[in-house]
Amino acid sequence: MNSKLLKFSLVFATGAVLYTANTLQASAMEVAVAGIAVPLDKAYHSTTTENTKDLISSLSTYGIAMPGFENIAIANVSDNLNIRKGPGEDKKLVGKLPKNGGCIILEPNKDGWTKIKSGKVTGYVKSQFLITGEEASTRAKKVASFIATSNTNGLNVRKSASVDSEVLEQVAKGEELYVEEEYVATYDKDFPKWVKVSLDSDVVGYVAKEFVDLSYELPKAVSIDELEFGVGVSSLRANLVTTAKKYLGDRYVWGGTTLGVGVDCSGYTQALYKLYGIYIPRVSRDQARGGTSIKAANIKPGDLVFYGNSSSGYINHVAMYIGNGQVIHASNPRTGIKISNMYYRSPVKIVRYIND
Repeated sequence: MNSKLLKFSLVFATGAVLYTANTLQASAMEVAVAGIAVPLDKAYHSTTTENTKDLISSLSTYGIAMPGFENIAIANVSDNLNIRKGPGEDKKLVGKLPKNGGCIILEPNKDGWTKIKSGKVTGYVKSQFLITGEEASTRAKKVASFIATSNTNGLNVRKSASVDSEVLEQVAKGEELYVEEEYVATYDKDFPKWVKVSLDSDVVGYVAKEFVDLSYELPKAVSIDELEFGVGVSSLRANLVTTAKKYLGDRYVWGGTTLGVGVDCSGYTQALYKLYGIYIPRVSRDQARGGTSIKAANIKPGDLVFYGNSSSGYINHVAMYIGNGQVIHASNPRTGIKISNMYYRSPVKIVRYIND
């Protein structure tokens, strides 16, 4: 093996371009894009470790166009693109790909339909709603998010870049944080490198770099199974969850309370409840004080899950449980309304307003 050259693994998997560095044989640099190895030396040529480091920095910081995008597509829709089991409007709906969502093309356009894979969903979409090739590369640079994914359970998000700093939040393995600053150097002997991150719209902190994997990501598809709320749920709860999902991908606007225009986390839950004649306070802290506090084991779709500082109990975010261990929430201006694992952060409190 020749240690002068590195392998850049820019992997577009479930919408992510992930870069790692491994030794590789001389002149055999390659990029894994959408799971397809594309020779990198045709697009970029480097023969020194220093140049290689510069290339990594350029790719991560500026998101320059990646080779191999002929097999990548981006959803060019205003809300969500339907993914079906087969090529036809009459085929079963298996998932939804959100606006600017990324996917891998498995089979090219045939009779107006393209077979794709995004996240856990494989199926067919109308070809007219896909952006491909160089246009997809250009769009990806504009809409991709720089993400830090936790590679350990109980990742501490700290107030400052130090192991002695206050823990603001704990994040589960596999959960995503938004990178605000990629490299923060410190004099900490054990953890000299930190990443400045944000979580939802209210938490900005630092994580030790060795406990996260950095990547560029596009939104990925959500399966119909992920969208279902379960069985034995009242019609009110079922309708509430169905309505909430209609706004998936919509804008986050701080202080917003109008569905379809822009909402923040508590504006979203308040507006949803109001549609069904349930009136709750405006801000998350006040919403947490109302209703009936319940245990996680008793949660039902439509109940509210509150997040914040687990030590002080201070609440700064709210989401609505939709079943199958998931919540829907207006997260931040980058993602808007999204679905997350209920334990993507540590819940501080769960409250029930629907008494059925």
